[in-house]
Amino acid sequence: MNNPIIVALDLPSPQKALELAEELAPLVGAFKVGKQLFISSGPDVVRKLRATGAKVFLDLKLHDIPNTVAKAVIAATDLGVQMTTVHASGGTEMLAAAENAAHEQAAMLRADPLLVLAVTVLTSMDDGNLAELGGGGNVQEQVLRLAKLATVAGLRGLVCSPQEIEMLRAELGDDIQLVTPGIRPATIKADDQKRTMTPAEAIQAGANWLVIGRPITGAADPKAAAIGILHSINPELVPEGERREPIPEIVDCAECSQSLKLDATEQATGRYHCPHCDKDVEHKTG
Repeated sequence: MNNPIIVALDLPSPQKALELAEELAPLVGAFKVGKQLFISSGPDVVRKLRATGAKVFLDLKLHDIPNTVAKAVIAATDLGVQMTTVHASGGTEMLAAAENAAHEQAAMLRADPLLVLAVTVLTSMDDGNLAELGGGGNVQEQVLRLAKLATVAGLRGLVCSPQEIEMLRAELGDDIQLVTPGIRPATIKADDQKRTMTPAEAIQAGANWLVIGRPITGAADPKAAAIGILHSINPELVPEGERREPIPEIVDCAECSQSLKLDATEQATGRYHCPHCDKDVEHKTG
């Protein structure tokens, strides 16, 4: 199993993003560069990430006339990114232009074509939001409608909520690559995401890639958070030098001796914050 974690570098500072990427590179499959980082830093941040050997997902959600989107995909190919996004609502002609541009430019460069991913319905949206836009039906119906549109246009990948994975697998088969934001460990609040799932649940449902931002980048220890998430998916994904036997779910705090329940990240890393004594604690064995 390949490492499915894509860390969303949704940070205002390129220096911070690059430092975090260097720390996390052995623990994740790729890094996502979105609008905030790309607009503030430009293509140079992508070049620097690629120079480290990291895979890059350029998430700009392109939505324009077909010729403009095709040229943007060519530029993304020239940057050396592995994935980029377009809005499925741009229509068949725009989607096909993006996919064709990816293949044609890759052939010129004698490289593999980047994966053009169609964004269906944003994970921050629910049925009420969709109704505000005048969309007929519910979110799942709209996701399936747009997903089928994208596959007819030749796209090989989709961005969708993890809650739509099983439906899309049943309708579209196993060949389509499914990239899923809206991933939250059980103990992390959903923030502005409305259709969420835990990492292990999403992989079990059939996701290929998990986009995870704040649960890792906003953690007190991002490396420990990434290790904990990997362990919750499959302990064998954790690099050998970072592996340790998970501690029990229920422990007595090493500082105050009060009992507390740990999440998967805390069990895997042996580090936790005790709500009783308000201290960050490293569990000692033996």
